Amino acid sequence: MPLSRPGQAARRLAAVALLLAAAVGCGDAGGLEGAGSTPTAQGPARLWPELTPASSPAFEIGEVNTEVVKGVKVPGDDIRRVDPVGIVRAEIARHPGEYDGGEAPYRDTKRRMAECGKGAGHGRCPVLRPYYRDLTGDGRDDLTLGFPLLPGKTTAVRVYTVEKHRLVQVMAWEDALSGVELAGRSLVIRSPSEVAGYEYRLQWTWDRDQRAMLLTHDEMLRTGPRKHSRQPSASPTAAPSLSPSASGSASVSGG
Repeated sequence: MPLSRPGQAARRLAAVALLLAAAVGCGDAGGLEGAGSTPTAQGPARLWPELTPASSPAFEIGEVNTEVVKGVKVPGDDIRRVDPVGIVRAEIARHPGEYDGGEAPYRDTKRRMAECGKGAGHGRCPVLRPYYRDLTGDGRDDLTLGFPLLPGKTTAVRVYTVEKHRLVQVMAWEDALSGVELAGRSLVIRSPSEVAGYEYRLQWTWDRDQRAMLLTHDEMLRTGPRKHSRQPSASPTAAPSLSPSASGSASVSGG
């Protein structure tokens, strides 16, 4: 039988009485104690709302960096059958001003390409060991490739996929490297910073609309030990691991 309105009110009063009794009991020895005042949370504050929002970027930085690699065939649409050394040779041929001649900035890279007879990752060949993983989500392997830009201290990192029977470069970056990782379907590059105890961490992830690997994260992170504070942090959190072995569905495989 449903309770009448007076009956419902009586039940509410009884419940309130029980809650009050429980609250009084918590004040006894061995019970719960107050943790003190809680810092007031501050939400985001919009600055200069009178400014007109920009509709176009101030600088052209090549955020969508794709290019069909001409002169390199993909047998059976299998990227593993493409010679990584041949890919780098094709890039060198496309940019003679950067590799040809005694004054070219990357002249030593081209010179050492003559030592790639045994393939990438062997001896003094500048082409590093290739890595294969599905980064685009189409169920087929893509290729991550790197080679130093000699005689300097930077390294070129490239990602390639196969589209319409053609080899397509979908990501390109050059920097001084402190680490490179494949995490899930993302490529993570760590580079040293001029600030002691910090490094840059950049992450590229495949974008289906742009058909390219886009720079989705750009951070400066602490790498050195933290100075101990007198008061502990209010909400310490651990940074997630991005090592290839802890990544998602696909595993890294080298050539």
